[in-house]
Amino acid sequence: MAPECYKIGTLTRVHGLKGELSFSFTDDVWDRVDADYVMLMIDGILVPFFLEEYRFRSDSVALLKFQDVETADTAQEYVGCDVYFPQELTPEETPDELRWSYFTGFEVVDDVSGVLGTISHVEDSTANVLFYVDGKNGELMLPAVEEFILDINHTERVVTMHLPEGLLDLN
Repeated sequence: MAPECYKIGTLTRVHGLKGELSFSFTDDVWDRVDADYVMLMIDGILVPFFLEEYRFRSDSVALLKFQDVETADTAQEYVGCDVYFPQELTPEETPDELRWSYFTGFEVVDDVSGVLGTISHVEDSTANVLFYVDGKNGELMLPAVEEFILDINHTERVVTMHLPEGLLDLN
């Protein structure tokens, strides 16, 4: 059985001729735990890809080189693939060490409306941090403010919120 995984980004394009891929990420967990591999979603199946090397281009883009991917043509096959990370390898972080990206993959539940979806991305580059939530009716943008968060279940990966009346109608 495949390990529980959560999305950490997407392979966006080939870089150079030796099989490197540009990786747009929302969580740098693979670097923080010095992981040997990440998982790629290929035809609906999570497949492990072992990291040969990587380097950061910015705080949200890295260049990845996978083992056995030696040419630009081979790398091109993986452009557009979503990248996932095994939950079991994610470090247990104490609340004062949490980064906003930690919440990527958490389910969001509103205490009135119920399950809203899963956090696909956290935008924390502005003063107002936003959770981007993939829901059954499309993408929602929710303010990630302490006043709206009722509970965080780290084990089940669920954020329970109390959203102001009418906020969901704006999305």
